[in-house]
Amino acid sequence: MKPVKLFHFESCPYCRDAKKWMKELQEEYPELAKVEVEMIDEKLQPEVVDAFIKEGHSYYYVPTFYVDGVKAHEGAASKDIVEKVLRSALD
Repeated sequence: MKPVKLFHFESCPYCRDAKKWMKELQEEYPELAKVEVEMIDEKLQPEVVDAFIKEGHSYYYVPTFYVDGVKAHEGAASKDIVEKVLRSALD
C-alpha cells in the first residue's frame, strides 16, 4: 500500500468536500478503508509543509493529494477524483 498525504486546511470548502468524499468512499468500499491518509493542515502544521517543500515537492492549491510522494491531485476535487487517488494507493 502506498502512503497518501492530504494537504488541507479546515476553513477550505473544497477540502471539506474532499474529506467528506474520502470518508464516504471508505465506508462504501472496504478496500479503500485500508488506505491510510496522513492529513496535514497547512495552517496548523506549517513546519511539516515547509519540510515537505524543502524535499522538492510543491503545491499551490488545497486540497492536494500526494500518493507515494507523487502529486496525484491539486485543487478542487470531485468524488470520482478522490476515489481515483485512493485506488492509486492500492496499486
